[in-house]
Amino acid sequence: MAGLVEIGKISARGQIAIPSDIRTEMGLQEGERVLFVLEDETLLIKKITSKTFAEITKPLKEAASKANMKESDASEIVQRFRKKKGL
Repeated sequence: MAGLVEIGKISARGQIAIPSDIRTEMGLQEGERVLFVLEDETLLIKKITSKTFAEITKPLKEAASKANMKESDASEIVQRFRKKKGL
């Protein structure tokens, strides 16, 4: 994304309108949620993307399938890793 700089204004109720160019660039639609992160004097606004558990784990399941792994193999792999790391 190319850098966009816009100025907004806070309403009497503390509401901020996100400028249309930024809404378009981020693909923000009415009713979507955003995350506010405050650090020192910097406020970040991040788009929240809702994904189902199935969507999040799909790449992991595909990788496991390519490696011919079964769910039952996971416990053994975790134990080997812990032993190797001394955990």
